[in-house]
Amino acid sequence: MNTVVQPARVSPAESKNTPITAAVFFLLLVAGLLFSGYSLRTDVTEAGPVATNWLPYVLLGVALLIALAFEFVNGFHDTANAVATVIYTNSMPANAAVVWSGCFNFLGVLTSSGAVAFGIISLLPVELILQVGSGSGFAMVFALLIAAIVWNLGTWALGLPASSSHTMIGSILGVGIANALMHGRDGTSGVDWTQAAKVGYSLLLSPMVGFLCAALLLLALRAFVKSRELYEAPVGNTPPPWYIRGLLILTCTGVSFAHGSNDGQKGMGLIMLILVGTVPMAYALNRAMPVDQVTQFVAVAQVTQQSLQRYLPPNALPAAEPRPALSAYIRSKQLTPEVVPALAALIGDIRNAVKQHGSLAKVPAETVGNVRNDMYLAAEAMRVMDKTKAVPFDPDTSANLKAFKQQLDDATKFIPLWVKVAVAIALGLGTMVGWKRIVVTVGEKIGKSHLTYAQGASAEMVAMLTIGAADAYGLPVSTTQVLSSGVAGTMAANRSGLQWSTVRNLAIAWVLTLPVAILLSGSLFWLFSHIF
Repeated sequence: MNTVVQPARVSPAESKNTPITAAVFFLLLVAGLLFSGYSLRTDVTEAGPVATNWLPYVLLGVALLIALAFEFVNGFHDTANAVATVIYTNSMPANAAVVWSGCFNFLGVLTSSGAVAFGIISLLPVELILQVGSGSGFAMVFALLIAAIVWNLGTWALGLPASSSHTMIGSILGVGIANALMHGRDGTSGVDWTQAAKVGYSLLLSPMVGFLCAALLLLALRAFVKSRELYEAPVGNTPPPWYIRGLLILTCTGVSFAHGSNDGQKGMGLIMLILVGTVPMAYALNRAMPVDQVTQFVAVAQVTQQSLQRYLPPNALPAAEPRPALSAYIRSKQLTPEVVPALAALIGDIRNAVKQHGSLAKVPAETVGNVRNDMYLAAEAMRVMDKTKAVPFDPDTSANLKAFKQQLDDATKFIPLWVKVAVAIALGLGTMVGWKRIVVTVGEKIGKSHLTYAQGASAEMVAMLTIGAADAYGLPVSTTQVLSSGVAGTMAANRSGLQWSTVRNLAIAWVLTLPVAILLSGSLFWLFSHIF
């Protein structure tokens, strides 16, 4: 009787980075550093005279490196999920798959909307955002980034696909709670819990969506597509049929692109905070806004202020100092009689400041930070009013507020191209370097049987669509949780069995991520606040 000897199978854990991969890595690294450094220098130089004090620029460099390090770790921690299925179904060689995934992560970051970036920032305490260039601001940025990096590295070393998104949210909550406690307030007052709940629901529901939808998609394939080879494990190193291979590569590409467009924004938002705090003359306001749009900005501000003044008590005096009242309102969500007059007065101040100079690019360096802070306060106050429906505005006033908030967002919520490029390169390079541990966990340790073509395609398709939809709505979701739960869902639907030790470890990492990140970032914030 003849025995058929199958080709030896090469585990991804045994794959080696080739010299070509190393050369590409270093070329991209050098190109990214040169482009980012040149762009940063050009922006700062064009904005006005460079400050002689070197300390802010040192802090800026350190903060940027830490932010990019977070994205680098995010790349090899989260993006490895995207390549696991194509590697374990022999659709692509391991090294080719990670380079391919890194390229589409790069493109995903470059084409991202920025909605997730500024949604993350809105979770931070308002007083720290307004003082981002101070010692407390740097303590905040350093604390939440270092805490996220430490936890991500720890879970990566154990081969656990924990969520970078989950970690970042926990780090932000930790800073907010610690800041409130350090100022003698209740710890719960340091967090925008409405926004946190919105983010929390997306992180909680996305793995459930991944599990159920991937399982249902696999069952639907079994019912309607009768190709037997689709439901069998790969034989040796033999690649799948061309149509299956094309589908798996397509879904891997989609997950990589969606991951870049969603997760890459977390680093972008924090980098913009760092830039606003250290070089406000270049990045506090959108200097590229056309003059005609500035004219429209002034007109909309005037109409909005007049609309709000109809809601002031008779003979009410203008608010002398509107900023404390609005800061307290954003933090507490409690509407007081001073809030609407304060908002009307602040909108008037913003309109006068912009009208006086005729262009955002001409706002003097010594006042640009204050103008941006006023814009941020007004926009956040309007956002809270809209969410809570605290004031029964008429339709015209509501429309004016919405239009002016959009004008404020256009003036302050922008991301320069070089920031996107820097984050894209960091994310892509991370994908190329540290992918093996997570890939092995997803490919070998979730189910008891080898991943089939249909299982890989189902999990990837669901992950791609879920992350893409979350990006469209500005919600941060975890690539790790969606894809890992999708693989588990296909194993359950296929009755292949789950390795419960791995599932238990994943669940423990998922449960511990928030409290550990909160504790780490809160402790680091306290420490850095005393150092700075």
